[in-house]
Amino acid sequence: MRKLRMGMVGGGLGSFMGGVHRKASALDGMIELVAGAFSSTVEKSKATGRELYLDENRCYGSFEEMLLKEKELPLGERIDFITIVTPNHLHFEPAKMALENGFHVVCDKPMTLTVDQAKVLQDLVKETGLLFALTHNYSGNAMVKQARQMVVNGDIGDIIKVQAQYLQGWMADELDEQASIKPWRADPKKSGIGGSLADIGTHAEQLVRYVTDMDITEIASDLGRIGEGRTLDNDGNLLFRMENGAKGILTISQVALGEENDLAIRVYGTKGSIKWEQENSTRLVVQFKGEPEKTFTPDGYGIYGNVREVSRIPKGHPEGYLEAFANIYKSFATHLSAVLQNKEVENLDYPTVNDGVKGVQFIYAAVDSDKNNAAWKKPSEF
Repeated sequence: MRKLRMGMVGGGLGSFMGGVHRKASALDGMIELVAGAFSSTVEKSKATGRELYLDENRCYGSFEEMLLKEKELPLGERIDFITIVTPNHLHFEPAKMALENGFHVVCDKPMTLTVDQAKVLQDLVKETGLLFALTHNYSGNAMVKQARQMVVNGDIGDIIKVQAQYLQGWMADELDEQASIKPWRADPKKSGIGGSLADIGTHAEQLVRYVTDMDITEIASDLGRIGEGRTLDNDGNLLFRMENGAKGILTISQVALGEENDLAIRVYGTKGSIKWEQENSTRLVVQFKGEPEKTFTPDGYGIYGNVREVSRIPKGHPEGYLEAFANIYKSFATHLSAVLQNKEVENLDYPTVNDGVKGVQFIYAAVDSDKNNAAWKKPSEF
């Protein structure tokens, strides 16, 4: 029994996501950051390491250098896994090299730029037996897990309709300056073929699959590229069909002026319905047929045991983004610790490389549908 040793790729000084991953991975005391290739130069990487009180000799100028030098260290010293917190186009190569050299992986979403790359990682995970976690952090929220458990247990009956949305407004401020302002998320070479689809659409898509415990089988999408010179989508509406025949609607936007981080899902069944909103994340609203509306809260009445285990503080206290993120890391760390001790673990609950493949297939199907006048497309065929 020991702390797991983590090496970070990206997440240098000033990086929002780097800070989030460091805080979330440390929250349960199971993981220790010991090395990193935090930036594109060794000077910047070492500067980040100094701020984090790391050994300067383990702050590298590239992920290649980190993986090769860490591999040379004794088993009792080298990193156990890497976590990748770079822009989209820098996910595939470090993940691939890590798996090829015996290191487990945690990666931000979307997993890769292309479906082919995603399937290469999927094959490597299967071939090596190494672990791969994808940080779809919202599925780590306690009330999202309660929603999933209620669906799986049949509490709301057979699913007949799903509505999901992810609305933000931060790109609206740039609409008048699109020709001159090109953040990496708007650059196809760095973001891939999806803009908002890749950034927030994959979160909503994974949330739908996670809560309903079903795959999306078909998509018909109408995407918007609002603003002069805009190449990638920043708005969109999608119809989808699920494997049991249920119908769904998914709306995404990053130009919805006034919206901050409005991720929400509604699932309607034959016995009742559930509603969860990220901006009010400790509340799950449930409506059973013929009964008054009920609100479930963490550690409250009617909460399933596996949900209580991931709710960290007494009911009534705010719990949200970082805690949900930490639940992904905790589940991954629990699994990895068991692997290192040759023990079995049941009921593992974190997104994997398979979710990564489905996320990229979702992007490709949605973009292809939009190009063909919202024709129905099957993500599994990409």
